[in-house]
Amino acid sequence: MDKLTQYQNAIKQILSDHADTSPSTDTVQNQLIFDDKRRHYQLIYVGWQGKKRVFGPVLHFDIQDGKIWVQYNGTEAPVAQQLVALGVPESDIVLGFHSEFKRQFTPYAVR
Repeated sequence: MDKLTQYQNAIKQILSDHADTSPSTDTVQNQLIFDDKRRHYQLIYVGWQGKKRVFGPVLHFDIQDGKIWVQYNGTEAPVAQQLVALGVPESDIVLGFHSEFKRQFTPYAVR
């Protein structure tokens, strides 16, 4: 399996696992978005809780220049560590939600 396919599968597994542990309700859906062509991957919530609109990302990953960018993590799960457990080297993971200055202090790639 090539690196791109491995990374896509790892991301999809993490997103699917999170969607399965937060099941949709009658009024709020978990939606998985997998864009293999442009290499964007998300789990979002969409719906209504009473009179309040629910819409927003839970997790967002991109694959850019051969690396997985964790763009947003709205969970308490250590998704970068989950990627490592699935065989992705730390040097191929970028915590995109941190500035480059902060990234240098992590075990992951700066860019």
